[in-house]
Amino acid sequence: MIDHIGFNVSDFPSSKAFFTQALAPLGFTITQEGEGWAMIGKVGEGQLWFGSFGPSPGPIHVAFAAANREQVRQFYASALASGGKDNGPPGLRPHYHANYYGAFVLGPDGHNIEAVCHAPEV
Repeated sequence: MIDHIGFNVSDFPSSKAFFTQALAPLGFTITQEGEGWAMIGKVGEGQLWFGSFGPSPGPIHVAFAAANREQVRQFYASALASGGKDNGPPGLRPHYHANYYGAFVLGPDGHNIEAVCHAPEV
């Protein structure tokens, strides 16, 4: 549905390191980059653009689809290892729906970054 979404970050090198490591378990890589900006995602799919062309918009929430619950757990561990702060460990969130399995991490600018799987455990 979305081709790309973008926002400014206060420290591009820190944000690039965070997103690169945190989203690697989901199969995302830097797909394009230039001076002070990068796009991360999967070639041919939606992209997340971030750059240093102005002030950070303040905390936003971005949720990334995970293929399975193990990817959610791997995202969470990688995001914490890259300097993210816990904002909700991997687990079911039945108040959203019965199979909503997500994890939440605050990135360098306080953005709430989530990985979520909607499928039951296999």
